[in-house]
Parts: sequence; C-alpha cells; structure tokens
Amino acid sequence: MPNSSEIRALLFDVFGTVVDWRSGVARDAGQFLSRHAVPIDAFEFADAWRRQYAPAMEEIRSGRRQFVRLDVLHRENLVKVMTDYGVDVRSISTEELDELNHAWHRLDPWPDSVEGLLRLKRRFMIAPLSNGNIRLMMDMAKRAALPWDAILGAEVVRAYKPSPQVYVDTVEILGLKPAEVCMVAAHNGDLAAARQCGLKTAFVVRPVEHGPGQRSDLHAEQTWDFVAADMNDLATKLGCPT
Repeated sequence: MPNSSEIRALLFDVFGTVVDWRSGVARDAGQFLSRHAVPIDAFEFADAWRRQYAPAMEEIRSGRRQFVRLDVLHRENLVKVMTDYGVDVRSISTEELDELNHAWHRLDPWPDSVEGLLRLKRRFMIAPLSNGNIRLMMDMAKRAALPWDAILGAEVVRAYKPSPQVYVDTVEILGLKPAEVCMVAAHNGDLAAARQCGLKTAFVVRPVEHGPGQRSDLHAEQTWDFVAADMNDLATKLGCPT
C-alpha cells in the first residue's frame, strides 16, 4: 500500500467521479423533451450533449478561443444538440433553455460520495478540481451536500483540464508541493495529466458513468498510487476513520 502520510490535500474530478451526470441530465432533459413532444430518448440526449463537452473545451485549450466558463459552453452545446435533432430552438424561450442548461447544477452524488468525502475531509483538505465553473460547483455542492473546503478548478485558473496549468496553478493556490496533493478521478486521462505535473493519483472506479454499455475507464490503466472501488474504499485506504 502506498504511503499517504505526505498527502495534505485531495483534489477531485466531479462529473462522473463524485456525481452521476448522466442520470441527472437525462432526468431534466426527459421532462423538457416530454413537455415539447420531442421523440428523443432522454439518455440519448444526455449522451449527445456530453459528447460536445471535450470538443468545446479543446477550442479554448488550443488557443483558438479565449476562456469562457463551462456554463457558456454547455449552453452553446445545448443549442447545437437540439438543432442536430431537428428541434426549432427559436420556439423555446431563453428562460426555458437556461433552466435546462442548469441541469448540470442539479446533479446527484453517487451513493457513496458524501459519506466518503466527509471521512476524507477529517484528515485532508478537499476541493473539486473540475472543469465546472464556480457557480455550478457551488450550486451542486449546496444541493448535494458536498462538503468541500474550497471551490477550485477551471474558472479559478482560467484553463481547462487536462492542460498542465490547471494542476500546477491549483497546487500553487493551495500553497503546497505537487507531491503533497492527490488527484482523485474516475478517468485515467485526468490522472495521467496530474501525474505528469507531479501529483499523487487515486483512481475511483465508476463503471456505469456512461450507462450500462460503458467501455472506457473500467479499470486502472496505469499503476496509480491508489485504486478504490468507491469513496469509502478510498477513505479506508488513506487511513481515514469511519
């Protein structure tokens, strides 16, 4: 078992690692689609919306576009997906589109997340290192009772993961050394980027993040410092009391 004594802070990916984005977005999208008699499966719609996530951020990572917060990208992507499905966006009010866009603010935690985070918080500083913007993270935390010590991530450093700047600048904000910080994620790519910046790494398996047919991130693809079945398992492996 790796030594956790050097670690002082844990940083968490949020979408998929701490909260179940797919079910939450599908829940709100399903109500919207039903109200407008749009014959699209809610989970299919949620997946299509999510597929726009990485390409939209890459426009910013590449320098082709200046930084804008994730709420803006989600809103643009929502219009794009609706248009792709043949929905006449002009017939829908701005207020209703904004309300649906805020589905990302109302996501439910995985069943183990809150208990596990509370255990981890007793020993470590804990904060999100998410591509979600500050208000999104705050709204989500208030609703889901996520016990963060701070809200960190993309909007704080004006860059999106997996750009090295996100990890390096966040460690600097905490006043710590990279080796004193552990990145926790259900995504091997996120952990690989964090490791390149000197952070410790913890993989939490979320085998149904993308639904029952998930094919990615089903297991640790590198020898991460810690591999856990859920947040409580991670807390146990890091020596946190129950």
